[in-house]
Amino acid sequence: MSTSTPVLNVNGIEVIYNHVILVLKGVSLTVNEGQITAILGGNGAGKTTTLRAVSNLLRGERGEVTKGSIELRGERIENLTPADLVRRGVVQVMEGRHCFAHLTIEENLLTGSYTRTDKAEIARNLEKVYAYFPRLKTRRTSQAAYTSGGEQQMCAIGRALMTNPSVMLLDEPSMGLAPQIVEEVFEIVKDLNQKEKVTFLLAEQNTNMALKYADYGYIMESGRIVMDGLASELRNNEDVKEFYLGMGGGERKSFKDVKSYKRRKRWLA
Repeated sequence: MSTSTPVLNVNGIEVIYNHVILVLKGVSLTVNEGQITAILGGNGAGKTTTLRAVSNLLRGERGEVTKGSIELRGERIENLTPADLVRRGVVQVMEGRHCFAHLTIEENLLTGSYTRTDKAEIARNLEKVYAYFPRLKTRRTSQAAYTSGGEQQMCAIGRALMTNPSVMLLDEPSMGLAPQIVEEVFEIVKDLNQKEKVTFLLAEQNTNMALKYADYGYIMESGRIVMDGLASELRNNEDVKEFYLGMGGGERKSFKDVKSYKRRKRWLA
């Protein structure tokens, strides 16, 4: 269903925290409209920082984009506020879900409609969320603090869906969830992509699951993109199998240790 039209372009960005810590070192990536694009890598690779650079949530953590540009459909957006981006259809589901513990599931979902004024539209969106997440409808009056991790993740995605997004950024959607729930969450992501035409950029350590559902993938190490390609190609790549899918017999822990791979690194091209 995907097209080749870029909806999001990240062009050689550098991100610095506290005016001194360089985290992203010239990251470039493209998200095509209608695709699920995955950013893969271990802890500290720069995945979350990349998403927060796009959604402009860096400022709350004393981070800033110091070089490069970020474009949404050809328009630079790195200086817009997160609220401005939500109004333009870009919304982020943060790592750890961040549901309001003292609010009910339905109250949490309704907080996602703060940019909307049409009550009828809000009601339609709420029913749409419940159609995708029937478990949330069952728990609609339960406080979020007393729901499971899977239900909270569904609530966080549903809350983002209340904004009528065209681009959704998902940060570690599988974190802390049982394998069966992870599969369920990714199936819903695929449904939203195909039926609601939502474009996804997700950051994920669960490489196997991400590449199963994504169209395209980028692999990050130490704040740089070190490989990218179609998800089907990455799944069959021997280096990816060894370092990220646990299918190799070697003891190497980083792509840095592979001389042939090192020659392929994009920043040395």
